Amino acid sequence: MAVRGLDQLPIENSRAFVRADLNVPLREGEVADDTRIRAALPTIKKILSSGGSVVLASHLGRPKGEPNPKFTLAPVARALSVLLGIEVKFSRDVVGESASSLAGTLQAGEVLLLENLRFEPGETKNDATLSKKLASLAQVYVNDAFGTSHRAHSSTAGIADFFPAERRGAGYLMLSELKAFSKVLEEPARPLVAILGGAKVSDKIAVIENLLNKIDIMLIGGAMAFTFLLAKGVQVGGSLVEEDRVLLAEGLIKKAEEVGVELLLPTDHVAAAELSSTATPVITEGEAIPAGLKGFDIGPRTIDRYVDAVNRGATIVWNGPMGVFEEPLFSKGTFAVAEAVAASDAFTVVGGGDSVAAVNRAGLAEKMSHVSTGGGASLELLEGKRLPGIVALDG
Repeated sequence: MAVRGLDQLPIENSRAFVRADLNVPLREGEVADDTRIRAALPTIKKILSSGGSVVLASHLGRPKGEPNPKFTLAPVARALSVLLGIEVKFSRDVVGESASSLAGTLQAGEVLLLENLRFEPGETKNDATLSKKLASLAQVYVNDAFGTSHRAHSSTAGIADFFPAERRGAGYLMLSELKAFSKVLEEPARPLVAILGGAKVSDKIAVIENLLNKIDIMLIGGAMAFTFLLAKGVQVGGSLVEEDRVLLAEGLIKKAEEVGVELLLPTDHVAAAELSSTATPVITEGEAIPAGLKGFDIGPRTIDRYVDAVNRGATIVWNGPMGVFEEPLFSKGTFAVAEAVAASDAFTVVGGGDSVAAVNRAGLAEKMSHVSTGGGASLELLEGKRLPGIVALDG
């Protein structure tokens, strides 16, 4: 797919409509975490330094298609003004007289932030009329919102139809995401190791099926591992299991054998009667979990095996924790894997909200080659899907 990058777009003396992901947490009317705003800065600064101006747009929360003061982007405009060192203009509407007037008077080096896109009911419906109105605010379209690129919305998909191919493209954040996942999915250095965790097999079926055709080693942790163990006839006590996915898991185990993928499942666990900060953890002797206990983390022997597998990898992709890492009693597995991935000489990509949260909590994000900004989008890329927001830029 031929996606133009920001450096290939005619941004000098042009207004650029930049779709960013500024969906940040707010506390008492102010931005509580500006990570996503900072991630958008390189693209914005490049346009401004090249003599262009920026009409910036994003969603925030789920206002359900109507204005809601709780989800206004006004605090983001204030935070962005501080970070850029200039006054960021703010439109109280998404499209309409105010937005059109403010956009039309933008001078080179200026930024206008539109109100929350999802205040418009047509945004999530990919309404063509809304897309056209948004497009009328600028001469160039830049999508830098990887985290929403798996959604076919007016600002991520439909709007691109109203710009010629040479005037639509990807911002720096989007390009970095596409480059990282391309190195995993298209031409990886081998061995390629996939680490998959999380609660449910059903959430990762498509990922596993797609990756089994591409990888060399797969490590499975989290509660989803218990469905695989049950498929092997291993007793898992009261652990979380998807009974209706056991046959599917059995089929995936067989497919791994057929295609020569080394599929590793936990051989011991950290278990307890209940998930609690006052629980008494028990390390199981083997892969089985006794009745009355539930597995909440991988055990020390499994950690050693998984770390060894990580050390063999030349490319590593990680999506999903190894256990309930939010509870310190059951965090060792996830953090041990995080440390091994961070210390690896491999090209490493971490995607998915929980695994990203674990890496950040461990203070290891900067040691990863790439930490994805899009949980759902990264998951769909690993599933082999074509994302609407990226397809729209093709040309």
